[in-house]
Amino acid sequence: MKTGICPKCGSHEVYGGTEVKWKSGGYNFNCIPITAFTATALDNYVCVDCGYVESYVTDKAKIQKLREKWPKV
Repeated sequence: MKTGICPKCGSHEVYGGTEVKWKSGGYNFNCIPITAFTATALDNYVCVDCGYVESYVTDKAKIQKLREKWPKV
C-alpha cells in the first residue's frame, strides 16, 4: 500500500492518512493501545476501489514497547 498499489485488487487508487492531524490528538482517534496509559498513532492507507486498509506504526520506540507488552501470535 505504501507504494500506491493495493495488494488485494491491484488498484492504483490508494490514499494515505499519514498527515491526519488528529491521529495522535487528545482522544487518540487513530491509535492502538500498548498499555493502559500508552498508545501509538497509526499511518493508514486505504484503497478507494475495494476498501482494503493497511495500518502501520511508524514510531520505532513504540514498536519496541509493543514487542514487550503484547503477546506474540
